[in-house]
Amino acid sequence: MTFAHSLAPLRRRRFAWYFAARTVSHAGSAMVTVALAFAVLHITGSALALGQVIAARVTATLVFLLIGGVAADRLPRVAVIQTCHVISAVTQGLAAYLVITGRATVPTILALEAVNGAVTAFTMPAFIGVVPQLVDTAELQPANALLALSKSTLDVVGPAVAGILVASIGPGWALAVDAMTYPVAVACLLPVRLSRSDAVESAGSMLADLREGWTEFTERTWVWVVVLVFMVLNGIHLGAMGVIGPTVATQHPELGSHGWGFVMSAIALGVVLGTLVMMRYRPRFPLRAGLLGVSLFAPTILVLGIWPRTGALVALGLLGGLGVQIFEVAWTTALQEHIPQERLSRVASYDSFGSFVAMPLGTLLYGYLGAQVDTSILLAVSAATFAVMALVALAVPSVRGLARASS
Repeated sequence: MTFAHSLAPLRRRRFAWYFAARTVSHAGSAMVTVALAFAVLHITGSALALGQVIAARVTATLVFLLIGGVAADRLPRVAVIQTCHVISAVTQGLAAYLVITGRATVPTILALEAVNGAVTAFTMPAFIGVVPQLVDTAELQPANALLALSKSTLDVVGPAVAGILVASIGPGWALAVDAMTYPVAVACLLPVRLSRSDAVESAGSMLADLREGWTEFTERTWVWVVVLVFMVLNGIHLGAMGVIGPTVATQHPELGSHGWGFVMSAIALGVVLGTLVMMRYRPRFPLRAGLLGVSLFAPTILVLGIWPRTGALVALGLLGGLGVQIFEVAWTTALQEHIPQERLSRVASYDSFGSFVAMPLGTLLYGYLGAQVDTSILLAVSAATFAVMALVALAVPSVRGLARASS
């Protein structure tokens, strides 16, 4: 794939405006984790309260995710995204106002973030479903790579910017900046007009639509096998890197919190590099490339357990982040190429549901195991399981043999 071809989707007017909208809205979203954390801590200073707010947001996303998939298949997807952006602007704007004026309480922030979590449940399936409506099949991978490049770059820059805003003018203003990005994104989406035929005419009930999406999901072995595998991989990744990793860093001065920060930054940079690779590399068998890529993260987990040194973990984290992003772009493109347009968002919602279920399960399980098992053994077993699960999926013929759709 030439560099010119990798940028081809931006020459399509509707995709260019959609890309601008996604970039603007994610610029704000990338700051939310830091801004929200310090906003809650500013109110109470309680880590428990912060955990409750985050749990409320994730739970709301989980509860509404499948419904969001149905909505994104039934309704014009751009309209779904715009409506959700308006709601996010109002809720984040209200949260910012309450924090800035000193009127915020944990229950009010919790309720507002639960609404934002529910909104996310509608936007995620719509984001995946709308891209094939804006570009040709041959341009799906470069389009996804461009969107991933924007997101991964902002994921590196956003938290740093949020930290500066929090330190200089306060967490409420960081939330306000996030709120202001949504009206701009809505305006950017105005030129992205899709035909009325893009919305699915459904005479069935919500339950019937969910059942139809489930049938589409389960009838394609390559889909449910990969989702099942990634429920395990996501649980291991979040548990090992989110729970055990910081603990290991505090126990080993040769790594420490400072070194751990470098490791996290290296992984984020690897994700950016993986996106750049997928802007040029067009694998004939995307899931082969993706699963081989994601298996490259296993050494990071292993070395964290047996030899936690900053230099080694930074190098391996860079490689692991690159491999994970190769999978992300390949997987999204495979779904968009092979799932019928009218059911794509529902299948994507089942995929996302598996990932979100793995988050609390992984953190809870590793929180328990970390107190019961030697961390070096735990991480070694986790690394082996991670690699084996990623590679065993390739033993399934429909996973290994899934080829690019003809363009």
